[in-house]
Amino acid sequence: MRQPSDSHSIPVEPARSTSKASFAAALPADQAPGPHGLERLRVHVRLQRDPLRALHRAVLDYGAFHRLVLGPFTFWVCHEPEAMKHVLIDNAKNYIKSRNYDGLRLLLGQGLVTSEGELWRKQRKLVAPAFTPQRVPSYVPTFVRAAEDAVAGWEQELRHAKSADVEIHHAMMALTFRIVGLTLFSQEFGTDTKRIAGAFEEAIHFADQFSMSIVRLPLGLPLPRNARFKRAMGVLDGLVDSLIQARKKRYLETGVAGEDVMGTLLSSKDETGAPMDDRQLRDEVLTLIGAGHETTANTLAFTLYLLSLHPTIARKVYDEVETVLGDRSPTVQDLAKMEYLERVIEESMRLIPPVWGLEREAISDDVLSGYRVKKGDAVAISTWTLHRMPQYWENPEGFDPDRFLPEAKKARARFVYLPFGGGPRVCIGASFAMLEAKAILAVLLRKLRFSVKSGYSLELETAVTLRPKKGIPMRVSRS
Repeated sequence: MRQPSDSHSIPVEPARSTSKASFAAALPADQAPGPHGLERLRVHVRLQRDPLRALHRAVLDYGAFHRLVLGPFTFWVCHEPEAMKHVLIDNAKNYIKSRNYDGLRLLLGQGLVTSEGELWRKQRKLVAPAFTPQRVPSYVPTFVRAAEDAVAGWEQELRHAKSADVEIHHAMMALTFRIVGLTLFSQEFGTDTKRIAGAFEEAIHFADQFSMSIVRLPLGLPLPRNARFKRAMGVLDGLVDSLIQARKKRYLETGVAGEDVMGTLLSSKDETGAPMDDRQLRDEVLTLIGAGHETTANTLAFTLYLLSLHPTIARKVYDEVETVLGDRSPTVQDLAKMEYLERVIEESMRLIPPVWGLEREAISDDVLSGYRVKKGDAVAISTWTLHRMPQYWENPEGFDPDRFLPEAKKARARFVYLPFGGGPRVCIGASFAMLEAKAILAVLLRKLRFSVKSGYSLELETAVTLRPKKGIPMRVSRS
């Protein structure tokens, strides 16, 4: 394996121009590094078996920028800062979400994650007021209350035992799902929680399978998986429609939209003064439900897992939480003081990024890293691989929160850390997610300790998000 180099030596230069002269000087695609002949088939098989390991191996074998041809599809695997900057910022208008997002479009419609062009720009402006730096801190009391309710439930079990067994990923999914209901609608999902969460789970799995299929069978075919997907969507559409209509009725009657995210969406107007229509409201609400709970739940579960493996780091977190809070519930001001906890979360998302990759499709020819990229080619950035590249990260497999000290961040090249994406399409809820994760972990770690069960080995599932394949069984005890 190559030895790590100092990240100071990796400059982020302006992206190459795509002028006629650049096109003329560009090398043909087939001269790019990457597998050829039978090796393409071997890489394809490895990707099917273990995409994370296969992508990491491919970067080691062929370099930070290489070409991968899978059947009729051409992928440019891109982990060079200059090329990533070009795709995500400098020439972002030339790159749209790839065909691998088609499954999500079946679920989320034309929400912020899946829409393009003018529709996306319009919707981003309408949704943005719910996630401004002024607005996000107002959600902290909700984060804290939900987390404290979860702690109270565990403490009830611990009245009669020294510890309690919990599957922490499932517990964090339930907790963040509840928070979505409270922040989005000011409403408890209550007895519907299991049904709604189950429907989302079914729909997400279908979306993932659909996206990864080379041959996509029509939804109209009488197949069991199609029937399950339609039933799941019926549950989700029914829920969202009822919530939207009830809130719109109240808004029309009282003129009060509400202080939650739903109220913001209802009262938002575009530049012509028009509000979102019902279909767009549905798509954005489903997008926020999906994006607003699973990735944060994954981050929380993985962070607790990693802390259980690194007791010295965990002790520093406990000490910080105790020093800042004592016996108090955390406030926004308290969370701002928990700098080490924030670094722990950032390092957790580096080592196990909830969103493990992103893809863009070129809508016209371009030049990347000196090679001609054709219209229809996909550019793939694997955050899992990017966050492990030894030329960007010293001891990349290690868990070291001090990578995110201010001076370390400043010294590091841009675009080598992308847990929330980058460029204009960076996750709109990034600050919400970070504050939510900090608040929940501060509440949990103030009173409880989490240890992974002996003999457990983490296996990861590469669905739409990166999640634990068999959960994470942990033991909860008092601090």
